[in-house]
Amino acid sequence: MTDIKILLVEDEKKIAETLRKGLSEQHYDVDIAYDGQVGKQLFDSNNYDLAILDINLPLMNGYELSRHIRSRNEQILVIMLTAMNTTEDKIEGFEAGADDYIVKPFDFQELLVRIRALLKRLHQQPQQGSNVLKVGDLVMNLDSKEVTREGKLISLTAKEFQLLEYFIRNKNKVVSRIDIAMNVWDIDFDTKTNVIDVYVNFLRKKIEKDFSSKLIYTQVGMGYVLKENS
Repeated sequence: MTDIKILLVEDEKKIAETLRKGLSEQHYDVDIAYDGQVGKQLFDSNNYDLAILDINLPLMNGYELSRHIRSRNEQILVIMLTAMNTTEDKIEGFEAGADDYIVKPFDFQELLVRIRALLKRLHQQPQQGSNVLKVGDLVMNLDSKEVTREGKLISLTAKEFQLLEYFIRNKNKVVSRIDIAMNVWDIDFDTKTNVIDVYVNFLRKKIEKDFSSKLIYTQVGMGYVLKENS
């Protein structure tokens, strides 16, 4: 029996019960809510390791619920499970604090793989035992979740923070979009979406726009590289 407790918020009862049965067979402890308001109440009253949220929910939608969850717990994992599949939908989901975004219809085994990948990443020890990462005048504190450049505080979303951490840990190394997809989103690379490029641009604006030098460079046909401007 695992100690992993999951909050599942899904208004389609057949889907919710099928998912609970499958997850329970994998020894996960699952609570179900059929609307966002009850999901919020359950979250506020219990300790969960993972929340799986539909977006089109009665009373409180999945975006709003994810923002509430993320404001109360930065460590909890959040998966969006929805039929909404545009790039804009996915970006809004990640901006609301989702760690992963799965489009319906989906294979249950895919959901299990995503859950296990997220749990594995959550329980990995920080590399090299360092909780402060630096590149030039940019400083990232993994404990306080704060990023500064030239001493100025930079506000990042959870996904932007994860992306920047990946870049810093691989500084001076060209990373492809596939590398980023696998290590930041825990998803197989989808050539039909530009979510990764959009997020790189979001990050660039925040850590470069008001400063004198660039940090993230595009390597045409290969990917991106973060390096100090010598």
